[in-house]
Amino acid sequence: MTIKTAQKEVDNWIQTIGIRYYNELTNMAILTEEVGEVARLMSRLYGEQSFKRKEDAINAKGKLGDEMADVLFVLICLANQTGIDLTEALEKNLIKKSIRDKERHANNDKLSS
Repeated sequence: MTIKTAQKEVDNWIQTIGIRYYNELTNMAILTEEVGEVARLMSRLYGEQSFKRKEDAINAKGKLGDEMADVLFVLICLANQTGIDLTEALEKNLIKKSIRDKERHANNDKLSS
């Protein structure tokens, strides 16, 4: 699925199943909540925190993908609501980063190991 297709699919889902978009500020709050859920799993899977129950750890890797998809879904909602073409925005962002960081990361001793 392309980003453009994803934007269309999410819009179609919102219009047919979701009824309408939540307002932008509500979606921003939801995005923050979803990012927090990703952070919680990341800190337990790859960081130093542990799960409270063993069964939480068993399904955590699959849940991480689902939570990342939740983040992407809400981000796409916000892009649709604000008229942002995410394909175009990402392409421009990669060009900006390539110019700005052309030598920055290669010269970073912290990244050489």
